[in-house]
Amino acid sequence: MHTTANLDELDTLCRELCAAGTELVVISGGDGTLMAAVTSLARAYGRDALPAIAPIGGGTVATVARNWGVDPDPQRTLRRLLRRPRRRSWRSSLEVESTGHDGDVLRYGFIVGTGLVASFFDEYYRRDAPGYRGAAQMAARIFAESFVGGPLARAVLEPMPLQLELDGLVAAPKAWSLVCAATVPNLGIGMRVTYRAEEDPSRIHLVASPLRPGRLGPRAPFVLAGRSIGGAGHVDELVPSFTITFPESGRYVLDGELLDAERLCVRPGPRLSVVTAT
Repeated sequence: MHTTANLDELDTLCRELCAAGTELVVISGGDGTLMAAVTSLARAYGRDALPAIAPIGGGTVATVARNWGVDPDPQRTLRRLLRRPRRRSWRSSLEVESTGHDGDVLRYGFIVGTGLVASFFDEYYRRDAPGYRGAAQMAARIFAESFVGGPLARAVLEPMPLQLELDGLVAAPKAWSLVCAATVPNLGIGMRVTYRAEEDPSRIHLVASPLRPGRLGPRAPFVLAGRSIGGAGHVDELVPSFTITFPESGRYVLDGELLDAERLCVRPGPRLSVVTAT
């Protein structure tokens, strides 16, 4: 068992695991920990020679692991995993290359988004990350306020100035309330935004909407039902890649981590061998 206190220690550990020929890495933590661990493992092993991973939960929400059927209780999950039998499956990831004042940074994750995704997490962390129930309460309040123009709905759903480029073509809207892509269908609290995420590992399910709060919020039932948000100017496609460019540095979220960038390029990442308890 290894405990790491920061990303440098995580990188060092992953190099040691690679040198030792480790073939299975059990990861305890939430979505941000899973993303950071896969990224460090890819740096150490190479993206095409990654070891198998076994997420066991332990974070605030652990959305990605929940999508994979992992029990959120890490101790219970680890006991079951060590007892065997085990199930092995192949899972997709995203390669997210960000450009900003720190230069180019390459990360491997599972859920990336901006617009309301970044604004929602801003509010979520401002409230001391209240967990799954707190996130659900926030979402319910935003939905209710969207009908009357409430302050939280406006703060979260107001379109953000940015440029969205698909297949070399720039989409017409100059501001977007939502841009999101994921390799899992449920983004938490039942929000099946990327409901086609598992259809084609060679392409990314991208969902984007330029709708303003009063039109976007009432479409939440479509998301809960795993249907297209729809509306004028929306994007709901499987794409080989896409690029986001902010007028200046903008905020985005990668697996629950709030980050800043001037530009994001999102492509399919490596396929991962994921081990879970049966």
